[in-house]
Amino acid sequence: MRLRSLQIILWVAATAAVLAFAAVRWWPATDDTQAAASVFTPAFALADSEGRIRTTEEFRGKFLLVFFGFTSCPDVCPTTLSEVAQVMDDLGSDAGSAQPVFISIDPERDRRLGLADYTKAFHPAILGLAGSEAETQAAAASFKIFYEREADTASQGGYTMAHSPGLYLIGPDGAWLRQFTYGTPAAEILSDLQSRL
Repeated sequence: MRLRSLQIILWVAATAAVLAFAAVRWWPATDDTQAAASVFTPAFALADSEGRIRTTEEFRGKFLLVFFGFTSCPDVCPTTLSEVAQVMDDLGSDAGSAQPVFISIDPERDRRLGLADYTKAFHPAILGLAGSEAETQAAAASFKIFYEREADTASQGGYTMAHSPGLYLIGPDGAWLRQFTYGTPAAEILSDLQSRL
């Protein structure tokens, strides 16, 4: 009798677990879950090459393609900026609807090396920004990205920077839309962006 009761209890528990999983997996999102998904609104307030503070607010109405990196980066940064440059070229008459932004995670050295010249070498539309260390940390935290200085005797200054390599797409309303992983081809980025225009 006890075995039969135990089997019934286990069967009821298993059925309840399956129903709970199905409800979570296939039930339409509620207003609360949709609101929670839209809370992520990254922001920056950083200086351009002329010392003018540029903010996410001034770009409302445009899509932002934001990348965090540094000018001494040997591979990830130049590769990503080349893809962004191709996207801007391929947007053609729609290029004005997007603003690419390169945020330095090594601001002191990048200002000294010429951040504006670096970004313009890839595409004149790419805006290079370099704030104080505190401003950089705030922007990185807002975008939920990681960066860290690492010792490297082979690099200029004896150090390099480890960082999240994603390219971030921000909507015209300032809300985060998606992250493109490192190595995403320009054609894929372009297609996603054009589908939103």
